[in-house]
Amino acid sequence: MKRLIPVVSSLDRESALDRFQREVVDLLPRLRRLARAMARDFADADDLVQLCVERALGRRDQWRPGSRLDSWMFRIMKNAWIDETRARTRTSRVIELGLEAEHIADGRVATMELRLEASAAERALAELPQDQRLAVALVLIDGLSYREAAEVLEVPMGTLTSRLVRGRMALQARLEGAEI
Repeated sequence: MKRLIPVVSSLDRESALDRFQREVVDLLPRLRRLARAMARDFADADDLVQLCVERALGRRDQWRPGSRLDSWMFRIMKNAWIDETRARTRTSRVIELGLEAEHIADGRVATMELRLEASAAERALAELPQDQRLAVALVLIDGLSYREAAEVLEVPMGTLTSRLVRGRMALQARLEGAEI
């Protein structure tokens, strides 16, 4: 017995594609509303809608006919927004670090007095006992939280706090008595 294999004409494929595209276009107002709620900025929302539609069209083969197109596209938009916010966070950190590095590396920006103060602070920090120096460096210089610094040093949080207090007081005393 011969099986009949359904023949899908190119006309059927085109009409299915046209239908998919029409449904995407019909969703645009809803996509815009959701994007504006996510981005809180009209320009960012428009960019998000465009990215969502581009991804949907590019991944059209992943959509299952018969399932809800709106839910599928909303998931694409949510994931695109998550990707975008993560990228912005990374980019802003890199830009901020780059701007800070420009000012630090440029000797013309820092005055002689600031350089001498920094040198005195560096010497005062170097004179601290190692446990205090590490606590000060991790919390005040590297910006770790007390909990993170305690974990790095493998000490209880109370121990870290007392080392930090003693280190700050010693630094302040040395810097107030330092001649610049």
